[in-house]
Amino acid sequence: EVQLKESGGGSVQPGGSLRLSCAASGYTLRSNCVGWFRQAPQKEREWVGAIEGGRTYYTDSVEGRFIISLDNTKNTAYLQVNNLKPEETAIYYCAAYCRWYGGGWSGEKFRFWGQGTQVTVSS
Repeated sequence: EVQLKESGGGSVQPGGSLRLSCAASGYTLRSNCVGWFRQAPQKEREWVGAIEGGRTYYTDSVEGRFIISLDNTKNTAYLQVNNLKPEETAIYYCAAYCRWYGGGWSGEKFRFWGQGTQVTVSS
């Protein structure tokens, strides 16, 4: 059974940082792509970024502030989120195993999902 478990969320002030973790079991993250998504209250799920074949990809709004990485020894993916804004309050999810290559980063592309971790940005 594949399990993805996020952690590291919390409450921070605007401009703050967090490091979100996505620990995998039953599946080797480096073997395929890993993505991060977020969903704010009353909003649709939004793709944040992904890592595939050692390359990282980000949505424009987080480029330069968010960093995705993989620790293969721990089979864990990370999302470093910096300079957070109040509108980035959301549940952040990791996802793994792309069903196909290319064609953007929709949620449907990913087979496995974690349960999410809450990030709250507020003064």
